[in-house]
Amino acid sequence: MYVCVCHAFTDREIRTAVDLGARSLYEAQCSLPVASCCGRCEKTSRQVVDEHLGLEN
Repeated sequence: MYVCVCHAFTDREIRTAVDLGARSLYEAQCSLPVASCCGRCEKTSRQVVDEHLGLEN
């Protein structure tokens, strides 16, 4: 699913960033410009990262 429309990033790409070592949205942003334009995808992006890390209930 597309999470960031501005940069056309999907949840899969965010999960890949986590698999490669990102442990937060901030760290994922070091390799992907997700949530760096309009900001509307920040909440969803953070949820994807947290879920993939197992931090969400």
